[in-house]
Amino acid sequence: MYKFTNSLFVILLLLSPYKFLIAQQEDTQAEQMKIWTAYMTPGPMHEMMAKSVGDWKTINRYWMDPSGDPMVTEGTAKTEMIMGGRYQTTKTSGTVMGMPMEGMSLIGYDNATGEFTEIWIDNLGTGTSVAKGTYDENTNSINMDGTMVDPMTKSEMKFKQVTKFLDDNHQIIEMYMDNNGQEVKSMEIEFIR
Repeated sequence: MYKFTNSLFVILLLLSPYKFLIAQQEDTQAEQMKIWTAYMTPGPMHEMMAKSVGDWKTINRYWMDPSGDPMVTEGTAKTEMIMGGRYQTTKTSGTVMGMPMEGMSLIGYDNATGEFTEIWIDNLGTGTSVAKGTYDENTNSINMDGTMVDPMTKSEMKFKQVTKFLDDNHQIIEMYMDNNGQEVKSMEIEFIR
């Protein structure tokens, strides 16, 4: 009996660290699940994006020469939230220099990084522009820095994009490009609902 009790004690003693490790793993898994749940759950920034859902009239202003008057055209846009309110798509249509234009943006807010990411594609090219940035509560705007490829030089060029939420039915997107070291406005799209 002594040998059996002693052996049982030794076995329990040897298994104690494993029991501790298993408990630690369960705690780690629970913490990881909590972090992942927070990461995947739409929050206040997603709710803010959802306010833009609907059909919009657009007034588009394009500057070919920063010192000149812009070209002005009109168009339409349709904004939707997708994937359970986690991402926003906007499809736009109109004309640019007399040519029909279709474009689409996909915007997401990353709960882990606290940043917005946007990709843009349109039928006026075959490239994709990508921008990242943050929300500025003081100006009620999303300020992003991005890159796209200049088809003339085949080199990457930087741009800045500012999305201003003037009210629930009026927004403006401004795009600024680098022109010989100076930041100049190249485009502005006014959204009216």
